[in-house]
Amino acid sequence: MSSHLTTHVLDTTAGTPAAGVEVTLTDAHGQDLATAATDADGRAAVGPDRLPAGTYTLTFATGSYFAARAVETFYPQVTVAFVVTDDADGTSSRHYHVPLLLSPFAYSTYRGS
Repeated sequence: MSSHLTTHVLDTTAGTPAAGVEVTLTDAHGQDLATAATDADGRAAVGPDRLPAGTYTLTFATGSYFAARAVETFYPQVTVAFVVTDDADGTSSRHYHVPLLLSPFAYSTYRGS
């Protein structure tokens, strides 16, 4: 059935949340489903409250974020692909959290809670 999606972006070089990062949610067909921007704490809820099972991407506009701070970056954007799955009963009540740890020349992500 579906799942709730959030993200949290941390600027590891500055040691602060990354506020104002635009995030776009796209489905497996390349269709943009939603866009959000991280708040002052670097957090954003993206898209509808529930997502059907499938493969999605979150694209973070990291180039714009660093440009606004006059910081050179190697990555103009970061795209993270992930899979939303149903539970055994065909429904999904799981919360999907996709954090991004970001610096101008490196990034990492993981499945959060």
